[in-house]
Amino acid sequence: MITKNNEIKREVREKMRGGEGSVTIEHWFKPDDFGAGVRLCARMIIPPGAGIGTHTHEHEDEIYLVLSGEGLIEEQGEWVSITAGDAILTGHNGSHGVRNNGTQPLIIAAVICRHP
Repeated sequence: MITKNNEIKREVREKMRGGEGSVTIEHWFKPDDFGAGVRLCARMIIPPGAGIGTHTHEHEDEIYLVLSGEGLIEEQGEWVSITAGDAILTGHNGSHGVRNNGTQPLIIAAVICRHP
């Protein structure tokens, strides 16, 4: 299955999970496209000053692949710098949030998988 860039479903979420500003989510695939328990497979575009508020994934794992830009990720209350090329795995009832403290958009590939 191939999703062309001009076919991607896009949505903008204001104050996502209590974060600042707006986040654009570009859905590469829908959950029903998978045979596995995938809830989200998308590119997230976070403008400078915006972010995703701290939240917990219960019975899920989330993978972030930082495609471009820089920012901060919070894991279990600690904020850590992230930049293009970094990979983050969170879940197992852990909490995290994301902020773009850079000057360019922070672009992240995100995949959320449900535990069996």
